[in-house]
Amino acid sequence: MKKPIVVFLAFAAVALGAAQDRAPSNDLITKPALKADLFFLASDDLQGRLTNTPGNRIAADWIAQRFERMGLAPGGPDASFFQPYDLMVETLGPVEGNTMAIAPAAAAAQPLKYGADFYPQRFSAATSAKGEVVFAGFGITSPERSYDDLKGADLRGRIALVIDHEPGERDPASPFDGLVTADASSSQRKAQFAQDRGAVGILFVSDVHNHEAASVGATGAAPAGATGAQGAAGALDNAARNAWPATPPRIDRFTLAKWVENIRIPAMQISTAVAESLVKGSGRTLAQLSAASETEHGFTPLRLNSSVEMAAAVNRQRIPDRNVLGLLEGSDPRLKDEVVIVCAHYDHDGADGTRIFNGADDDGSGIVALVEIAEAYMQAARAGHRPKRTVLFAAWNSEERGLLGAWAYTEAPTKPLDRIVAVLNMDMLGRNEEVPPEGGGRFRGLQPQTAESNNNAVNIIGTSRSADMKTAADKANAATGLDLRYRYDNNISQLMRRSDHWPFLNRGVPGVWFHTGLHPDYHTPQDRPERINYDKMEKIARMIHQMSWDLANANGRPKLAGRALKEM
Repeated sequence: MKKPIVVFLAFAAVALGAAQDRAPSNDLITKPALKADLFFLASDDLQGRLTNTPGNRIAADWIAQRFERMGLAPGGPDASFFQPYDLMVETLGPVEGNTMAIAPAAAAAQPLKYGADFYPQRFSAATSAKGEVVFAGFGITSPERSYDDLKGADLRGRIALVIDHEPGERDPASPFDGLVTADASSSQRKAQFAQDRGAVGILFVSDVHNHEAASVGATGAAPAGATGAQGAAGALDNAARNAWPATPPRIDRFTLAKWVENIRIPAMQISTAVAESLVKGSGRTLAQLSAASETEHGFTPLRLNSSVEMAAAVNRQRIPDRNVLGLLEGSDPRLKDEVVIVCAHYDHDGADGTRIFNGADDDGSGIVALVEIAEAYMQAARAGHRPKRTVLFAAWNSEERGLLGAWAYTEAPTKPLDRIVAVLNMDMLGRNEEVPPEGGGRFRGLQPQTAESNNNAVNIIGTSRSADMKTAADKANAATGLDLRYRYDNNISQLMRRSDHWPFLNRGVPGVWFHTGLHPDYHTPQDRPERINYDKMEKIARMIHQMSWDLANANGRPKLAGRALKEM
């Protein structure tokens, strides 16, 4: 796909401050302290700190108590160290309550079969809809990219049919974040976009021009060009079972309650065969419409001369959740209203019987570094050395469930987002990146490499959005001598969107992720505190402390390159 012309903001000629000044109390961040904290946080007693479990709540209380004892101010609402928010868990209602039928012009409605032809999206509202179908390309609205598939469309009382994914999904030069899947292209965002334009329902189908092995319903033939295997009549049924498994999974599928409750229309995934029936009246095939959706600025919506009746039965259950926030107010009367966030996440994947996913590296390492960096700031403050800007120390929850704690903060920030100078996110600081030659899907897009080759290395992800953040990192590293690697911002591994800096980047806030890399113990019971490289972790924590101090005392603030993303 041809890359559209994007106008980038020139970086302002702003001095980032005297980064050569050593951050006070930097040498108080030590490996014995990091190790002692991590052996508690990643112990078997906390049972892997899974969201909505006792171990997770113990971890949150422990962080809050540490913040309070060291003298940080509460950073949450109502003078609390906690920022509460709600998650949502969905369950499928009675199958007979999930129905769908299509009706070409002047024809009787043709009932479809749950599983073989359609199934409700997990975020779907429990409601019904009936209306004319309008094909709307990818269904994306993204003003910051001058892109809109719904421009000029009258969706009031109608049902939108959109294809999955995004334009140029395999194009490193795509304006939709290159190879990284843009937040605007998620199905839930698309449902919100359509609803905002008046749609009473939304249908999703595979973008068959990119994914030839698209699912096909039992009631129709495969799309033109599909092989027998690709057109197998049970493909959508398998997807329905994955979306709504008969046996409840060990870990609930959470999302933000606010997001789900904003969706008030039924949302269905349909087979390509059903979609072919819907688009037939347009004189074009689904493959032709799908390919025509690859545009620079959006697809022109097309009425299809067909109608749909549908009803979704989905139950919603709210689950309370919380972040932990501690605050050190800045000393400068003018700059103290600006904020530097230093953060990590405290949740992990829990336990499966006797198998405990301790999450020492992911992300116990980031949390204990956060605590020690906060302690260094408070020791310096007691000695009369406070940063000019305010520093917010944030322990996010439910990162493993979809960055939900960080997303929740951006939905209800305790400090205005336009006053947040930078976000320094620490997620996996304690190991050496190690990618086996035949590592499998979990290492997709990463070059094979040994742990020894990364002995002194740390990846910094997100600097392609802000050259100023890279400059600040390089300066802060002068006294530490780490091997800083800037290599994963535009990669099919999707690392760019896999940690808590991502929600902030999508709200126009410069943010980076410090990450020592994936390894074979990642998300296994072998991610234990005795396997952590504490010498290296000490160096990284000191470097991040230095960078945060520099940013908190700089004359100017880092700029984002190009558009400041704001998906919702």
